[in-house]
Amino acid sequence: MENSIKKCMTKEIKRAIQDAINLKLEILSDNNILSKIELSINLIISSLKNSNKVLFCGNGGSAADAQHLAAELSGRFYFDRAPLNSEALHCNTSYLTAVANDYGYDAVYSRMINGSGKKGDILVGLSTSGNSLNIINAFKVANSIGIHTIAFTGKTGGELANCSEVLVNIPSTDTPRIQEAHIMLGHIICERVEDKLFSK
Repeated sequence: MENSIKKCMTKEIKRAIQDAINLKLEILSDNNILSKIELSINLIISSLKNSNKVLFCGNGGSAADAQHLAAELSGRFYFDRAPLNSEALHCNTSYLTAVANDYGYDAVYSRMINGSGKKGDILVGLSTSGNSLNIINAFKVANSIGIHTIAFTGKTGGELANCSEVLVNIPSTDTPRIQEAHIMLGHIICERVEDKLFSK
């Protein structure tokens, strides 16, 4: 009995790993996604060269990914270099809880963009469904200001497909696999931005 349980567990672990590999292979052969990543890299490089900033937002695990990627740019990625102007919008908990309490959670990112965003900045929103209302609202405000919007979503793109300048929609409906793809592509963006902006 114990051996059969162990075999079943091993099978499920292998299935999850294989699913992740299959999705990455699908992305690897998708020229549309690859071109959107290249476009995102170029937009971010241009923005940073013009003394603008890169902002990230997400909810739950995607908020953690947003913070992770902002830190890769503002700290360092592969080598020592000057910091880049980048931050995740959810990190000020006093602001987040005050605005959520006074205006509703759907306004937490749009209000911050309205207050501190400027034309030429980049807003990267991560939402596996593409239907996170606080991110949609932030994108609408960003678009009205002239901020470039890049959405990382799942297969359909959700509502973010209708309000993003660049849509990177991962061809999956499996939330963990989508998030793994987001962080992989986010790391590639950070690597290429760092490499293009700095000499080692």
